[in-house]
Amino acid sequence: MKTIGTLLKDARAKKRYSVARLERITKIRTDYIRAIEEENWNSLPERPVVAGFVNSIAQSLAVDQKQAAALFRRDYPPKKLRVNPKPDLLNKFVWSPRLTFLVGIFTIIIAVLGYLTFQYLNFIRPPNLEINRPLENQVIEESTIEVAGTTHPDASVVVNNQPVIVEEDGNFLTEVEIYEGTNEIVITAKSRSGKETMVRRKIIPTLD
Repeated sequence: MKTIGTLLKDARAKKRYSVARLERITKIRTDYIRAIEEENWNSLPERPVVAGFVNSIAQSLAVDQKQAAALFRRDYPPKKLRVNPKPDLLNKFVWSPRLTFLVGIFTIIIAVLGYLTFQYLNFIRPPNLEINRPLENQVIEESTIEVAGTTHPDASVVVNNQPVIVEEDGNFLTEVEIYEGTNEIVITAKSRSGKETMVRRKIIPTLD
């Protein structure tokens, strides 16, 4: 099968033109002429320039220019396009408005879930209860005793079956009467969920 290289080379041989003579006629360098005849496309300039060389050589050698152009189009290798998968875009982290929106929504959801979990745990756990007065085994010389402490503001407090008002800060203070045989103060704090915390304090009455 005749190729563009053999077509031009045979035509040059038929006219008995040397490569140097063809260079003088076409003004094309000899190394380019040899590269076209040998179809060594990597040694040649870009395709449009080579196409001009082929047309000029074919005209100088009385070769059908349309045939030469057709063979050149067939034999010239297609340009290999480098497929770049844009590795910079694939590997480089880009902070986008959509990502900002998603992170914001996720943060709000986490915050709400955390708050609800915190509130739920506070609701189901027994309330804290700290008793400041009386002390354990405190000697009582009067007919009443002062009971003071701290608990959750929403808890209800009962001292020896006597309801006590709890302040907004969780503090409470009350006086309890001491009867004959009373040797213990029982303080109970109950949460809204019904969980209780109880503290017992032994006392030593010295009533006459």
